[in-house]
Amino acid sequence: MNFEIMEHVFLGNTIRNYVLFVLILALGLLLKRLFSKVLSRLLYKLFTKLGNLHGEAFAVLLIRPIEILLFFIVIYLAINQLDFPLQQVIFSRQDTTAKGVISIYQVTIIQVLDKIFLFLFIATIFWICLRIIDFVAHVFFHRASLTESKSDAQLVPFAKELGKILTIIIGVFVIMGSVFNLNVATIVAGLGIGGIAVALAAQDTLQNLLGSFTIFADKPFVVGDLVRVDKYEGTIEKVGFRSTLLRTLDKTMVIIPNKKMIDSPVENLTLRNLRRVKFNIGLKYDTVSTTIAKISKEITEYVNGHTSTSNDTLVTFDSFGDSSVNLQVQYFIALPDYADYMKVKEEINYQVMDIVTKNGAGFAFPSQTVYHQYPATALPPK
Repeated sequence: MNFEIMEHVFLGNTIRNYVLFVLILALGLLLKRLFSKVLSRLLYKLFTKLGNLHGEAFAVLLIRPIEILLFFIVIYLAINQLDFPLQQVIFSRQDTTAKGVISIYQVTIIQVLDKIFLFLFIATIFWICLRIIDFVAHVFFHRASLTESKSDAQLVPFAKELGKILTIIIGVFVIMGSVFNLNVATIVAGLGIGGIAVALAAQDTLQNLLGSFTIFADKPFVVGDLVRVDKYEGTIEKVGFRSTLLRTLDKTMVIIPNKKMIDSPVENLTLRNLRRVKFNIGLKYDTVSTTIAKISKEITEYVNGHTSTSNDTLVTFDSFGDSSVNLQVQYFIALPDYADYMKVKEEINYQVMDIVTKNGAGFAFPSQTVYHQYPATALPPK
């Protein structure tokens, strides 16, 4: 077979170069999906101790970045089969030293492409690392959901964000050193000196960051707790690096800086074992004292006998109001959940109304009586 035609030069490259270019490009694009699945499965075997039930999640997270990595590798290998125009000089400079020696500095197209592909290769590798962090966080978050402790569910997202930030910082330094040939040690030393100025300019940010570590160390609350801080009351949804997300009872999202969360008094309503209920009942003034005493006794017996209350109900004849005689009712509900608390409170309120009406008493409302006195010489109207 005559292969001389393969060495024929066309547009600066041999036919053999073009054939290799097309073959590598075609095979790479056709098989990159298969290779990405195989590589993701092989990587997953390194994490089998984390649980065999998450293999599909691992593959879904890694297939895309591995596909892109393989795509870059295929394009790079295919392009390197060509000589023209990759060897063309796009920048040239001559320097003359003090001894008269002339040095020539040239930049070719292939050198620029090498830097670009190296940048993309390193960036994709660290993208895969970020996806692995997402997978590990996914597994640990699943495990945390199976435990009764809420602190684990709070720590996993924080550790995930911290791991990602550290990975990105390392990736930036690797790119600076490998792609741009910068002295990373000198840059780090410069950052150490400039860090003082940065720290002074970002005091609030650093205080919020330290506040997040304080929250994780002291654990005054965890995700899911109902808290009251300043004028806000709601459920903790997330503790981040800078702020804490609070979902109020009105379903609005409040973002509170972590510094404020540790400096302000925080009332953890979830940790309390009882919720107090206190209100007044206004009875009509024509209600006799024996009826008032009977109503007080029946309310006390009913509330004390309820399965969701503590046995320390207090019902007293509190005061004489402008339009009513007032009974004060105070009891405690042993349900920290707000929705359950409201249901029990409603149930008791209905029963209190029944007790009052059953005893023939009525609820008073604000009213006024006007007395008009006629002169002795005048006749009253008919």
